[in-house]
Amino acid sequence: MPIVDGQVHPRPTSRYHWRMKTRILLVEDDERLAELTAEYLRKNDLEVLVEGHGSKAEARILVERPDLVILDVMLPGKDGFEICRAVRARYQGVILMLTARDEDFDQILGLELGADDYIAKPVQPRLLLARIKALLRRSPSSAGGTGERAETGRPAELAFGSFHISQATRTACLGADCIDLTTAEFDLLWLLARHAGSVLSRDDLLQELRGIGFDGLDRSIDARISRLRRKLGDDSENPTRIKTVRGKGYLFSKHDWQ
Repeated sequence: MPIVDGQVHPRPTSRYHWRMKTRILLVEDDERLAELTAEYLRKNDLEVLVEGHGSKAEARILVERPDLVILDVMLPGKDGFEICRAVRARYQGVILMLTARDEDFDQILGLELGADDYIAKPVQPRLLLARIKALLRRSPSSAGGTGERAETGRPAELAFGSFHISQATRTACLGADCIDLTTAEFDLLWLLARHAGSVLSRDDLLQELRGIGFDGLDRSIDARISRLRRKLGDDSENPTRIKTVRGKGYLFSKHDWQ
């Protein structure tokens, strides 16, 4: 046993270490699927809680404050969209939505409501785990997350007129007002700002943020750009701060931030 200030103190118990694991709340009404998913994630050193009813999920998210929520869209009581909308302003953790395969509308709506990412069902457990780890690495609120990625030799803060963004504190402010951003929104905004004045394609953005290429159908970047424009006070019809370069991608302007 360790000795501190001349007294013997017991070592932390395994229960203590268990509590330090990353906590995930899986909201899934298919009991068999939830059981198999939870078992796989637990074998990979994650603490998993399960909720099968949509009407109870909102309260559990806000009371238990997990590091990440895996949120199915189709649920009894309340669907995943209603839950995401209800908790997003009060819950700072990561929301990963499970959507029906090829349902583009579900994916875009989930992102519009503040989900950090989505994954289509049915999903391979290894892919789900990889996506979870990638999201948690970028999340400042998770038990194992750093909230930032090492970028040797690159500035941790950027300023353009009245707009300031800090990778170190993961905050973005326009004038005196700080902007409420999800983990995924901050990562996209930081990436765009770091390449201000250059056009980044959807493929560039998806490769950097999610480790996948653009398949010509994925609308997740477009949905987040639309949400960022609203939060930055950019004109959706004629944006000047995050511009669309037709056929090429998006460009973060160095100007128009007064």
